[in-house]
This record gives sequence, C-alpha cells and structure tokens, in this order.
Amino acid sequence: ISKPALAVGLYAAILHALWAVVVALGVGQSFLDWILPLHFIDSIYNVATFSLVSMATLVVLAFIGGYVATLLFIWLWKAVK
Repeated sequence: ISKPALAVGLYAAILHALWAVVVALGVGQSFLDWILPLHFIDSIYNVATFSLVSMATLVVLAFIGGYVATLLFIWLWKAVK
C-alpha cells in the first residue's frame, strides 16, 4: 500500500463526499449558480436529486481514481528518474 496514493485517494474521496453533502442539503444548484460565473462560465448544468447510491459510487470512484493516478505518477517519476 502506497501512503502517498492513499492520501491522495482519501483527499479526492473527502472532497467528493463534501460535494454530496452540499447536494443532500439542497444547496448544490445555488453553489454552482454562484461559483461558475466567477470563472466566466455560463451555467448549463442542473444538479440532480440526491441519491445515496450515487453518493457511494461517487466517493468510491473518486478514491480509486486518486489512488490509481498517484500510483501511475509515482511509477512515471521513478521511470524518468
């Protein structure tokens, strides 16, 4: 088990879990409507209804993605070094 990959995976999972909480509280659309124009982006997206299954899938896939991406980065770093 790679500690850096675990840390990045957990970080990604926690950020996505926080987003799911924002959606569950019903303020996800308001957040997008506020934050996107600050980045000069028109909002064309609508936040879907909260689903516990979607939340679990989001958090698990965010962890796996962060973990695997970090492992690949470590491998590439060692290969180049």
